[in-house]
Amino acid sequence: MRKTTTILLLLAGSAMLASCGSGGGIFNRARPDEFAVQRQAPLVVPPDFNLVPPAPGAPRPAEGTASQQALDALFGGTAPRSSVETSALDRAGSADAGIRSAVGDTQTNTVDKGTVTRAIVSAPQGDGREAQAVIPNQG
Repeated sequence: MRKTTTILLLLAGSAMLASCGSGGGIFNRARPDEFAVQRQAPLVVPPDFNLVPPAPGAPRPAEGTASQQALDALFGGTAPRSSVETSALDRAGSADAGIRSAVGDTQTNTVDKGTVTRAIVSAPQGDGREAQAVIPNQG
């Protein structure tokens, strides 16, 4: 019994010492090099620093709302319309003010387009056999 206890203690001690030996202990640690540190140059105010603090109660220099400024930044403001777009808008004219409420009214005259149009409008979305187009002589 005495021999097994001694052997177990020796094995445990040698295992502990072996685990400490692979890393080199405290002498092989990665630490910063104190001679590689450099001083940073002090901050300097540029000579063309011409900003003036705003007067108390003065309006902000930015014009428009924040959303308008964002739209202008993204899309460059209002773009001039092309001649084609202007011509199409002139020919279309202007719609009545209550057109959206009058469209669904039962008194509105409509044209019956037939069952084919209703079938196209009510067709389910998808990529089924009927929704695929086949172009002959294309390979």
